[in-house]
Amino acid sequence: MIKKLGNYFFTGLFITLPIAVTVFVMLFLIQNIGAPMSKFVLVPIMEYFDKTLPASGFGGIAVDTFSTVIVILLVAVLGLLSHFFVAKMMISISEQLINKIPFMGKVYKTVKQIVDTFSKQNKAVFQKAVLVEYPRKGCYSVGFLTSEATGEVAPLKDEKMYNVFVPTTPNPTGGFLLILPESEIRILKMSVGEAMKFIISGGAVNPELTEKK
Repeated sequence: MIKKLGNYFFTGLFITLPIAVTVFVMLFLIQNIGAPMSKFVLVPIMEYFDKTLPASGFGGIAVDTFSTVIVILLVAVLGLLSHFFVAKMMISISEQLINKIPFMGKVYKTVKQIVDTFSKQNKAVFQKAVLVEYPRKGCYSVGFLTSEATGEVAPLKDEKMYNVFVPTTPNPTGGFLLILPESEIRILKMSVGEAMKFIISGGAVNPELTEKK
C-alpha cells in the first residue's frame, strides 16, 4: 500500500511539475518585470485619469500582469525592428559602445558568442550529430561535426580529418574540441536539436530512432 502510494505521488508530481514551473516563471516575470514598470510608469498614468484605480490586491495584480504583457510585446517589437537596417545599425553602435566598457564589454562579448553559437540562425555551425570514442577506448560521446580540419591541425595526409565539438553535460556551452580522422567518426541519424536535448538532459531524453526517407 505504501509503495503504491509512493508511485501515485511521484506520478502526480511529474504531472504537476510542468504546471508549477510555468506558474513560477509567470509569477517571477510579473514580480520582477511587471511590478516595477507598473509602479513607475503605468500606475501614475492610469491614476491621473482614474482616481479610483486600486493599487493593491487583485487590481494591483491585474496592473502588474498587464505591465508584464506590455514588456513582452515591447521586446517582441524590438526583435521585429532588428530586421530593419536602421535598427541593425543602432544595435551595432550600441554593441560597440558596450564593448568599450571595461569588464562589461568582455562579459557581453562572451555571452553574445555563446548565444550566437547555439541560436537557430547559426545552427549551421553544428553540421551533424556524431558519435566518437572519447575520452577512452570503449567509451563513447555524442558530439557535433563543425568543419573539416585543414593545414597544421590535420596531420594525416592519407585520410580526411574533421573538427568535432563534444559539449559537457548539462551545460553545453563548455566542452572539448577533438580533431579526428573520418574513420573514427560515426554520423548519427538524429538531428542536431535532438542530440542537444540528449546532452542537456544527461541522457534522460533519448531521441527516437527513425529511418530517414
